[in-house]
Amino acid sequence: MESIYEQKPWLKHYPEWAPENLDCDSKTAIGDFRESATLKPDRPAVFYFDHEISYQQMDLFSDELAAAFADMNIRKGDRIVVDLQNVPQFPVAVYAAWKLGAIVVPLNPMYKEKELAYFLKDSGAALFLTHDEIANSLDLSFLKETAVKAVIVTSPLDFLPEGADLPKLLQRPRKIAVPETLDLMEFIKPFKGKTANSPEIRPEDIAYLTYTSGTTGLPKGAMNTHGNIAFNSRAYQCMQRLDANDVVLGVAPLFHVTGEIAHLGIAALAGIPLILYYRFDPGETLRLIEKWHATVTVAAITVYIALLNHADIHKRDLSSFVKAYSGGAPVSEAIVSQFEEVTGLYLYNVYGMTECNSPSHLVPWGKRAPVDPESGALSVGVPVPGCVMKIMDLEKGTRELPPGEVGEIVDSGPIVIPGYWEKPEETAHAIRDGWLYTGDVGKMDEDGWFYLVDRKKDMIVASGYKVWPRDVEDVLYQHPAVKEAAVVGEADPYRGETVKAFVALKEGLADSVTADELINFCKARMAAYKYPRKVEFVAEIPKTLTGKFLRKDLRGK
Repeated sequence: MESIYEQKPWLKHYPEWAPENLDCDSKTAIGDFRESATLKPDRPAVFYFDHEISYQQMDLFSDELAAAFADMNIRKGDRIVVDLQNVPQFPVAVYAAWKLGAIVVPLNPMYKEKELAYFLKDSGAALFLTHDEIANSLDLSFLKETAVKAVIVTSPLDFLPEGADLPKLLQRPRKIAVPETLDLMEFIKPFKGKTANSPEIRPEDIAYLTYTSGTTGLPKGAMNTHGNIAFNSRAYQCMQRLDANDVVLGVAPLFHVTGEIAHLGIAALAGIPLILYYRFDPGETLRLIEKWHATVTVAAITVYIALLNHADIHKRDLSSFVKAYSGGAPVSEAIVSQFEEVTGLYLYNVYGMTECNSPSHLVPWGKRAPVDPESGALSVGVPVPGCVMKIMDLEKGTRELPPGEVGEIVDSGPIVIPGYWEKPEETAHAIRDGWLYTGDVGKMDEDGWFYLVDRKKDMIVASGYKVWPRDVEDVLYQHPAVKEAAVVGEADPYRGETVKAFVALKEGLADSVTADELINFCKARMAAYKYPRKVEFVAEIPKTLTGKFLRKDLRGK
């Protein structure tokens, strides 16, 4: 007898245009881009601020970059780090790497040397592509301990027409000559008009290593395959009813799985434009929605809160923006109602994670998410086509729970990654017989709508970014006055959660350091989204008998 989950009660909520399954077993992410570039060469692929770049231009430029990579002996399976903001060079580098069968390792441009060294060593990356201003701020000697054989730099100004007025976001950046690096624009000059021999790319080939933190606290490279990306892009396409008239607002970072799939993936699949503008700015976001008639995006709820609080929200025409989705952190019904009241636009929920290539559940376009009467939580949607999701018991994860009961959300289907890069034990723990154990706690109602209740892990999600407490604690321990440090997430109306540190100081040093000093100490040593926004001093961190910190005793203090 089929279980309630195998019966897929959620299918009743699928719009008439959404199929139960998706037939795309032979499709690949690079294949989707190539097809769009062939069929729609003159269509805009990217709107970069106020300027257009066509699919043909993207195809030619990525061909030339692929030829340059090949000249450096980059081959199928090699890893290339792309450490960039949302600029056209990001998709160009991605497509160039994929044309060689190389694997892209997207990294957050806010990372410092210690963080970068870990990712470069773990991935065994051969090339490191970043902004000139980032390379110029780093002590590149750390690369000697990695397999990186060249650093390629590029400026956010590179893809703007010569003599063009600079956007406000790019008033400060300037092209910087960084010693012992290769300038991207000079690097490809000898390969103008050239192409590289492309190997066969199969759906099971790895496209990205997207790093995510796990139960050990060490980041793991999720192996997002070409098939995963092609499938999930189609899941978005059918559930959001994307067509040739859509325009994607690239507000999520392209180094994040949301940007990888919900921006790059769907744009390449549908052959539609992607709006890029370096980094998020609420005023510029509103201006570009109006200018390019953006229709669709997936963004953290903090983005929508920032837009709501910007003066231009009442001045800009947002009528085109009818497929606004929020993911990455729980969304309150109050924010959805407020956004709709001010803009007339309904915010749709989407839920997923790196290991399932962004969407596992979402609210189909044109539907409204129900609210859980018990918790007041807004539903995260229904499972995407071709997949089965379950709620399993929290103790062992071996028993299916009936509708209405709270347990761990477990996913299956073509959305699930094959595993983590060179980490078989972590893979076996997270993926069991093809089922991804998400570590997220939720439930399904009788109608097939899913709700996210809590997280099983200690992970903090701040503005859509995942923060592992140990990363922050390790930095705090570098301060000479810190005796003990424990980090937890605290509810925050803007960031979803914010990072809070409880600190016990060494004896006799209670008056030697302030909370602001510790915050600034961390800020200088780690990515901006990670450092604690709050520090509370305590005499001692509560512990178990075995000496482990009791974070649960600190939450809510």
